[in-house]
Amino acid sequence: MIATERILKLLGKSGLWTRVGSFHSRIYRASGGRLGANLGGLPHLLLTTTGRRTGTPRTVPLTYMRDGERFVLVASNGGSDRHPAWWLNVRSSPNVTVQVGRETFRVDARRAHGEERDRLWEALKRFNPFYAHYERITDREIPVVVLTRTA
Repeated sequence: MIATERILKLLGKSGLWTRVGSFHSRIYRASGGRLGANLGGLPHLLLTTTGRRTGTPRTVPLTYMRDGERFVLVASNGGSDRHPAWWLNVRSSPNVTVQVGRETFRVDARRAHGEERDRLWEALKRFNPFYAHYERITDREIPVVVLTRTA
């Protein structure tokens, strides 16, 4: 494992992303989506899930890629060997809310499989090269999550 990948692995386990994400979410919401919707040249949305154990709403900022009208997320957890909590919540209750910029709406979330996952995963690695690093440093298959707007 190269030094960059070791650092990514440590950051994924550290809890740093939880603190950064909390700050990011507050700024995103407080600005009505004007700040935080694009960081480092990558678009971000706020995903609000229902805690699978607490029933409490949980919000996290996530990078997304568009696939037509759908939004595609990566449950990378920074390359950690554990799934991110938001993904575990989505698996438990897949009808979630997103804020994209100034707009908030409901979506259904599902995991991509087979050829669809393969196609999206290759596109995601081109979209954000860190995903290729995350893939190398974890033993789990990183879930690719597709969000479809509900009527």
